[in-house]
Amino acid sequence: MMGCGKTAVAEAYTQLFGVKSVDTDAIIVQRHGEINAIFAKYGEEYFRDIETAVCKEVASTLNGGVIALGGGCVLRSQNVQALKETGKIIYLRTKAETIIQRLKGDSTRPLLQGGLEERVNSILSKRASIYEGAADIIIDTDGLTPEEIAKSIREKVL
Repeated sequence: MMGCGKTAVAEAYTQLFGVKSVDTDAIIVQRHGEINAIFAKYGEEYFRDIETAVCKEVASTLNGGVIALGGGCVLRSQNVQALKETGKIIYLRTKAETIIQRLKGDSTRPLLQGGLEERVNSILSKRASIYEGAADIIIDTDGLTPEEIAKSIREKVL
C-alpha cells in the first residue's frame, strides 16, 4: 500500500545488508515521467501496463535484491506470478491512520486526489485481502523504524 514505507525499508535493507534494491515507481518516473502526468494523460490502465513491464523486467534481472513495488503492482496476477518465480513477496501491513499521517500534504499520488482519509480507507479496504493473498510474508509495520522492519524481514526470509 502506498505510504507503508516500501522505499524507506528497501533503502534500509540495502544499507544494513549490502543487498541491491530498486524501486519500480522510480524506474517508471525515470523512463516515462511523473506518475501523476502519466495518469492524467493516459489513464490508470496505461500506467499499470508500464508497471507490469517494469515489474517483469526487475523480477527477472535483480538476482537476490529487493524490489520496492508500487502499491498497485500486485493487483495484476501476472505480476504476482513473475515476482514469486524469483523471490518472496512481503506485505508491509500498515494501519490506515499511519498511512494517512505519512501522506498528508503529498500531492504526487494520483489515486489519493479528493479526500485523503476517505481515499486511503477505500483503497486499503479494497486491497488488503489482495495484498495478504499475494504475500509470502506479512510484517506489521506500525511503530517500527525502516531499519527494524528490514531486520524483521531478514529474520523471516533467511
